[in-house]
This record gives sequence, structure tokens and C-alpha cells, in this order.
Amino acid sequence: MKAVYTLWVRDIVRFLRQRSRIVGALGSPIVFWALIGSGMHRSFKAPAGAGSSSYLEFFFPGTLALILLFTAIFSTISVIEDRQAGFMQGVLVAPVPRTAIALGKIFGGTTLALMQAVVFLLAAPFVGIHMTLMSTSLVIGVLAIVGFGLTGLGFLLAWWLDSTQGFHAIMNLFLVPMWILSGALFPAYGAASWIRGLMLIDPLTYGVSALRLLLTPDLAGAGPGLVTSILVVSIFGLAMLAADTAVVVRRRA
Repeated sequence: MKAVYTLWVRDIVRFLRQRSRIVGALGSPIVFWALIGSGMHRSFKAPAGAGSSSYLEFFFPGTLALILLFTAIFSTISVIEDRQAGFMQGVLVAPVPRTAIALGKIFGGTTLALMQAVVFLLAAPFVGIHMTLMSTSLVIGVLAIVGFGLTGLGFLLAWWLDSTQGFHAIMNLFLVPMWILSGALFPAYGAASWIRGLMLIDPLTYGVSALRLLLTPDLAGAGPGLVTSILVVSIFGLAMLAADTAVVVRRRA
């Protein structure tokens, strides 16, 4: 636990000292939310029974997922940087379990993602999203689970890559489409059948669905239920932890 705590604190301290990372991880999704939400406002057709709900409301849960994704990407890039600086090699020869290394890095990224998502969550009342204490607690819990899974995925990719340029290429090829197919930008019921099929196998779809059910239930549509969504993202997070532990054991930094 001491090793986990040390790596967790190190990632948080380093992140807070780099203001450009804070601006990039939180500012970019907010800009996307404001521009895309405003631009799609007149083109968006809310499902029956949703009243006068706007696209800004529909896009709000997707923006939370984007904040989690961006923070996971930025936090796990440090795995590549630590390897190049020789820090990760020093950690690997320390007498600590390999699971602690994966947990420390994942907990650090999850904490940073959750902190920034909660800051953005404070804007919910300004777009007509009102939450109770119970729903707020559930939203934060879902954010933590989704952030854990995304950070674990970022760690897995970063551990196999040797350059930040390669990581950015994978991000553009794999992680961003993963977010687009999550239902963050458009509802599944309006997409082509093959797109709906891809959305069903995208684990982030269930994270966005859980957030939408808690924040804007009228806009959720006929997607997966809350219990199913939370179960899927929880399994995804545990699977990423198992994969991260396996890859740290088998492959040197």
C-alpha cells in the first residue's frame, strides 16, 4: 500500500505543477461542449417525452466522459516519460508487487479524472440539470468507475509503446473513436445498424448511458439500464486492472 500511495501522490503532485495539462484536460472538453452543443442545438431532436430538452443537456454526460478520457490519456503518457527518464526501471527493481505499480498509476489517473469531472459537474444546474444528493453521489461513483477503466486502458497502451508520438497516434485511431461511438455525440436509435453494433461492444457506451440515466433520464432513450451499465463498466475496470498487472509482470519497462 505504501508503494501504491507513493505513486498516486507523485502523479497528482506532478499534474498540479503542470498547469498546461490542467488547462488541456479540462479546457478542451468544455470548449467542445460549448461549441458542438450550441452548433447542434437546432438540429437535435429530443426523444418523445423529453419536452424542450436541448442538445447541451444531451451532450453533458458525453462531455463528462470526454474529460475522463482526456485526463486518462494525459496521466498515462507519464508512463512513457518515466520509462525514458529511467524512473520506471527503478520502480520495477524495488521489492514491491507488480500489482502495486499498476494500482498506483491507475489510482493517480482516476483521482485526477474525477477531480476535473466534478468541477465540470458544477455547471449542470446552468443547463437545466438538477440533481439530488443521492443522484450526485451515484454520478460521482460512476465517474470514478469509468475513470478507473479508462486510465487502466491508457496504462495498458502506454506500457507497450515507446514514444509519446506513437501514443498520440493510438489516441486518434482508437481512443477518440471509442468516445464517439459511446453515444456521447449522438443517440444510438438514430444511427445506422452497423454503428449501433459497434456501440454495443464499446464499454464506454455503458458509462455514458449510466451518466445519462442519472443526469438526463428523459434523454436516455431505450438503451441499457442503470444496473447493467454499472455492471459492464465495473467488469471493464477489473479487466483493465488484470491486463495491466499481467503486462507489467511479463514485459519490462
